[in-house]
Amino acid sequence: MAHWRQALHLEPPQGWLNDPNGLCFFGGQYHVFFQYAPLGAEGSGPKGWGHWQSADLLHWTFAGMPLRPDTPWDQSGAYSGCAVPFGDTLRLYYTGNVKHPGPYDYIHEGRESNTLLVETPDGLQMGPKERLMESGDYPADCSLHVRDPKVWREDGLWKMLLGARSLADAGRALLYHSTDGRAWTLARVLELSPAFGYMWECPDTFTVGGRRWLGVCPQGLPHGETENQNQYQSGWFALAGDLETGTISGFTEWDKGFDFYAPQTLEAPDGRVLLVGWMGMPDADYRNPTAALGWQHCLTLPRELEADGGGLRQRPLRELDALAEGTPFALNGETRTVPLPFRLRMAAEGDFTLTLAGGLTFTRRDDAGLLELRFTDDALGGGRTVRRARWAGGPLTVDLVADRSALEFYCDGGRLVFATRWYPGDPAVPVALQGAEATVQTLGSMTFTL
Repeated sequence: MAHWRQALHLEPPQGWLNDPNGLCFFGGQYHVFFQYAPLGAEGSGPKGWGHWQSADLLHWTFAGMPLRPDTPWDQSGAYSGCAVPFGDTLRLYYTGNVKHPGPYDYIHEGRESNTLLVETPDGLQMGPKERLMESGDYPADCSLHVRDPKVWREDGLWKMLLGARSLADAGRALLYHSTDGRAWTLARVLELSPAFGYMWECPDTFTVGGRRWLGVCPQGLPHGETENQNQYQSGWFALAGDLETGTISGFTEWDKGFDFYAPQTLEAPDGRVLLVGWMGMPDADYRNPTAALGWQHCLTLPRELEADGGGLRQRPLRELDALAEGTPFALNGETRTVPLPFRLRMAAEGDFTLTLAGGLTFTRRDDAGLLELRFTDDALGGGRTVRRARWAGGPLTVDLVADRSALEFYCDGGRLVFATRWYPGDPAVPVALQGAEATVQTLGSMTFTL
């Protein structure tokens, strides 16, 4: 339905979107590249990088698919990677995927994983591609699953993280050093014992609160009632020391909702560290009905990261305040029909139930020590069911940003977040709240120029 087109979240004009790539601020613009298969909403056809750009995070222009799989090194897909501003050019590092036809498992045989570099003066015109590393250049105890370079400059060196799966099916991140960003030397293998999942995708590192953090997407973690509920997980480790010698500990999930994976950070010109994730999930058993309309998936809102003692918290980008429309109104015990998009804020002392569109509930249950997001309407959730998080009690804040087919709940000052897709039948939805009082503010739309 046309009213499922987002007002606040970046999505493809057609076809398939997944991982955010190449997030950066360069040439006076924010650049948000993403995995893009424009020919099929289920991800079929050539996959490269789509591109949105904006000067202010509110007015966006779609710049097509400037990075395409057009060499023998990336013939099966220009996969995930990053962008590094370097003088008057932007360096894009990414994984060139090659899958050979045959009866292969594509883990131990049949695959090439190439680390590629291409430079661009504007994010649109691409220079010649360079292959910097191929499968034989990675550690001998790695499988053929090595991908998703994250590159940055620090202390006079170029540094790179690559996600990997070992031959013993252990997830790991490979740290490389370089003096020129082209010739790379392995500096360290970061992993845990016992193994923490069988593969670490989309490694990321960033500094918040004067401390370095490591983000990864581990595949193969055991699932629990409130932990690791999705098919695959995304989270961060606290780092004691530097990446070369320090230790990692305390894995914390970024998001407890149904739709969050493969996040990437960038630093804004004002020093904020922003996080953007894919509002999707690989190999999920739920669905997105926009696929039948020709497009599928979106990205999360950019989230501002802040240090919080030994952890992190996430907040919606502050630029959303500029989209507020009309007069906020209070919600307490009654049902109001609210046009999408809107923002709902509340502070609750005890149990509450927030019901949206008659088929989604967000509840706090102190007797069970839980926050719970539950779909009771299969069509509204596209087959999504329930996600939970532990809650120790006490006052709880909730900041909900509701878009036309996406919801992001920021709880406890952003220490807990739930992101999910949803598909209401109308562009205005009934909203009911029991047990607490909230303030609701309608929002205007971001501008998307195709």
